Amino acid sequence: MMFFAKGRADMDRRRLIGLGIGVAASVAGRRAGASPAAAAGPQAFDRLLSRYARPGAGAINRVDYRAWRANAADRAALDTYVAALQASSPKGKSRPEQVAYWCNLYNAETLRVVLDAYPVKSILSIRPTLVSFGPWKAKTLRVDGARLSLHEVEHEILRGLGDPMIHYGLNCASISCPNLPLRALRGATLTADLDQAARDYVNHPRAVQFTGKGLVLSSIYKWYREDFGDTDADILRHLSAFAAPPLRAVLDRRPAITGYAYDWDLNARA
Repeated sequence: MMFFAKGRADMDRRRLIGLGIGVAASVAGRRAGASPAAAAGPQAFDRLLSRYARPGAGAINRVDYRAWRANAADRAALDTYVAALQASSPKGKSRPEQVAYWCNLYNAETLRVVLDAYPVKSILSIRPTLVSFGPWKAKTLRVDGARLSLHEVEHEILRGLGDPMIHYGLNCASISCPNLPLRALRGATLTADLDQAARDYVNHPRAVQFTGKGLVLSSIYKWYREDFGDTDADILRHLSAFAAPPLRAVLDRRPAITGYAYDWDLNARA
């Protein structure tokens, strides 16, 4: 009980600090003539990702959580970016811009949650309550006056759009997730970025493995099955659309899906 109480207190303290930083950044921005939208611009996230996220072994993008947590200025910069995003309403934006907004907010807040708790072996270890399965249902965000959890951003807002491609833009800080984007998503390049993210994921063994008896797929294709189609054949068609020729040749034979797997280990750099 003491462990979780301490964890909640630390997270609450970080949230208050983040709100203070966000207000200070807003005031500083007004004094400098910068708009709130500029503070939430993708360049701020780009800079942080370029410092701490990069491809690692096995073509999985890894995050140097240890170095990031030790750098108070860059932790504050992430707090400021998340606060600025929350203060900049996605209403009135184009659909691609809205998708980019929500994916960036989800990814940045996930990073912040992990950094608050680091060191942890898995995001599943971050439990706001004793019965929590990970941190996803804690309402740590506020957009347009509504308190939101990461769960609601993913399942109610993004999945509500009915586009399975959003799954390739979200990262849950785990090995088996689609890669954390190495730069903030932008509405203007969203389709191309998500297509490339899908190709990178589908052609990696953590998404699709052929055992000789059949396919073992990422559990993403089980948990969100309805997003990819009603049948196994629909899922195979989705995978085939992004598969490189060797994998496409296997998928075209319509092998059976024999299992699903997922590695929840943190996507941390060694």
